[in-house]
Amino acid sequence: VDVFQAWCGPCKTVMDLFRKIRNEVGSDLLHFAVAEADSIDALERYRGKCEPVFLFYAGGEPVAVVRGVNAPRLQKTILEQL
Repeated sequence: VDVFQAWCGPCKTVMDLFRKIRNEVGSDLLHFAVAEADSIDALERYRGKCEPVFLFYAGGEPVAVVRGVNAPRLQKTILEQL
C-alpha cells in the first residue's frame, strides 16, 4: 500500500516499478493499492510527512514497511515477502 498525503499524491515514479514486478511475478500473487493518509484514521501516524511510506501486508497483517522512494529496497522487500 502506497500511503500518501493529499497535497502530494501517490508516488508516480514507483508505480512503474510495481507494474514491472507484477508482470514478472504474476497478478495472482501481488496486489498494489494507494491510500490517502488524511482520509483514513488508521493511517493517522503517517500524516504530515513528505516521505512516502509503503506498507506490506500478508494475510491481512502488516509484515513490512519501507519509508522513502528507494527502488532497490522496495523491489527486494516485495520479492522477499512473496
